[in-house]
Amino acid sequence: MRLIRTLAVLALACAAAFATAVAQDTGPLPSWNDGPARKSIVEFVAKVTKDGAPDFVPVPERIAVFDNDGTLWAEHLPVREEVSRPAAPGGADG
Repeated sequence: MRLIRTLAVLALACAAAFATAVAQDTGPLPSWNDGPARKSIVEFVAKVTKDGAPDFVPVPERIAVFDNDGTLWAEHLPVREEVSRPAAPGGADG
């Protein structure tokens, strides 16, 4: 009887843990942790998409490309060595 009670408690604990993991945020940027970056982006988007607001941006003018970490691609474009320094005369690498 004690084993059955222990297994029942363990099963309930596992079910509760699974339900908590499944019940994720369904708002904007659900995979992001709460923090200043997420808050800033959500506030910005709300501000520029509200029709009639002073900061409203029409749909055809809305363009942004974000990296997986939320930064704009233009903020960290790689500068390859081949592009950043000219080739040595005669094709030899200096």
